Amino acid sequence: MSQPNQRTSYKLAVVAPCFNEEAGLAEFVRRVSAVVAGLGCAYEIVLVNDGSRDRTLAVALDLAAANPAIRVVNLLRNFGHQAAVTAGLDVADGDVVVLLDSDLQDPPECIVEMITAWQQGADVAYGQRRTRDGETAFKLFTARFFYRLLNLLTQNNIPSDTGDFRLMDRRVVGALRSMRERHRFIRGMVSWVGGRQIAVPYDRKPRFAGETKYPLRKMFAFALDAITSFSVVPLRLVTWLALTVIGFAVLAALWVVVVKFLRPDYYVPGYPTILITVIFFGGVQLLALGIIGEYLGRMYEAVKARPIYIVEQVYQQQDGRVTGHNPAGFTPQVI
Repeated sequence: MSQPNQRTSYKLAVVAPCFNEEAGLAEFVRRVSAVVAGLGCAYEIVLVNDGSRDRTLAVALDLAAANPAIRVVNLLRNFGHQAAVTAGLDVADGDVVVLLDSDLQDPPECIVEMITAWQQGADVAYGQRRTRDGETAFKLFTARFFYRLLNLLTQNNIPSDTGDFRLMDRRVVGALRSMRERHRFIRGMVSWVGGRQIAVPYDRKPRFAGETKYPLRKMFAFALDAITSFSVVPLRLVTWLALTVIGFAVLAALWVVVVKFLRPDYYVPGYPTILITVIFFGGVQLLALGIIGEYLGRMYEAVKARPIYIVEQVYQQQDGRVTGHNPAGFTPQVI
């Protein structure tokens, strides 16, 4: 267990992935800066532009021109939320790092309570949602179902009603940097690292501006990544399903033999039984192949060893103007 950390001098890094967030980015930076000013610590804000199609990059560069504490990591294309978070973690330079989406659904003001938890010895202080305003009943139900299913299938206990909003000690960040798997589930990876992890309850608000970046299709893909990254239980379920089906098949065969010899008047030969059996076994085989294929596909992606993301430039204010650079050693997989 971590010991209480009484340091009053530290550097805080706030990592924020951005995808088409031009309308709310300035407000996000304003609120984060106000919170950090109240803490009185050194800080940096790392804005990761994940291939936005609007003016997000231009707005971020204007904000960097006005504030030397802002760094803008511009990815070459859209690599996805988890890859953008990873890029931000790789470049962040702080004693503590906060992951925070730039849509303002998760309030930056909670950082104060997270810092307090860290100073009291927590390695991770994660935001846990009490309420989720502006979200449909379907999304709330699927979110609850997902976390409970994930904890049922894995040995890694991931707190329910949480997202990626969290504060992490630099030791945890260092552990995450060493984990370069292609299909990433950051909140699960943080839980796997361990240490003292404390919940910070908060009320989630509707988006400040723009539209959600997680429609149903992406939510399903994200859930699939989470389950296959942390559990082999689906593969074992296929084995048990196969054994169950074999058991039913043996019982059915015995029943047919008994009926044929003891009650021949009840025995009606025909194709329905054969057809149903073929369809049933075919469905089981396809299900098994589908689950195995998901794991093989992820192994295939890992074997190719392609980078998680590619950085176009890292922008920061220097000598009164914003310049871009891509320093050696920033992303070892790319440089």
